[in-house]
Amino acid sequence: MTSGCGRVLRRLVRLAQSETKRNNNSLVFIPRRLAAATPSFLAPNAAAAFSSSSASPLPFLRFSTGQRRAMFIQTQSTPNPLSLMFHPGKPVMEVGSADFPNPRSAMNSPLAKSLFAIDGITRIFFGSDFVTVTKSEDASWEFLKPEIFAAIMDFYSSGQPLFLDSQTSAAMDTAIKDDDSEIVAMIKELLETRIRPAVQDDGGDIVYRGFDPDTGIVKLQMQGACSGCPSSSVTLKSGIENMLMHYVPEVKGVEQELDPEGEEAALSGQME
Repeated sequence: MTSGCGRVLRRLVRLAQSETKRNNNSLVFIPRRLAAATPSFLAPNAAAAFSSSSASPLPFLRFSTGQRRAMFIQTQSTPNPLSLMFHPGKPVMEVGSADFPNPRSAMNSPLAKSLFAIDGITRIFFGSDFVTVTKSEDASWEFLKPEIFAAIMDFYSSGQPLFLDSQTSAAMDTAIKDDDSEIVAMIKELLETRIRPAVQDDGGDIVYRGFDPDTGIVKLQMQGACSGCPSSSVTLKSGIENMLMHYVPEVKGVEQELDPEGEEAALSGQME
């Protein structure tokens, strides 16, 4: 297993193991729908232990051209060697996240569109305060970084909105709906409060795609840096699956749902 994705996996496993040792009466899980004003997990220091990131950011990089206003852009490695996080020092997504697996999906975002115009960029992901860029295997970060810095700086200095369509909003996959069962509400709460922060620390995200009550299978999709990580399936099975099954006995397993590009890559890999 690659060391990068192992960071997320180890955090999930450590949290599940430590909480398994606690007395069951000391951990109380309350879905947001049932107690909106009450913290979902009543375990001291559990959130802090889970959300701590082991990634070491690189020094701030100052980029300025001509009379354009200077920006300090910070880069940070991810578990996926083909992906890199860029922190512009400004908010990116106010709510949720956005994933762009191909240039066609980025037509509504000026920033994503300009990044895809750089030769060698294959995927873009927007987080709360970062942009994750994924490159092709034959591209070099040494040559891509200056162009990515320029594209990000140009976007923020232009005053353009992140999305051209004002109706476009982040996918609220973990928002608890009135018709959600108590099981689905608990799954969504766990994903939002426990699992998603750890995944986002490494430049990616995890999206809830559904729960089958007959089989007990939860379907999830990995995005950003996690979408192409060689160990994403191990993270799903050994980390996320164990945590969901620990808190929600009705969950019997977790399956990864691939986007069209991921399915094509998987099929081509099997043919080879």
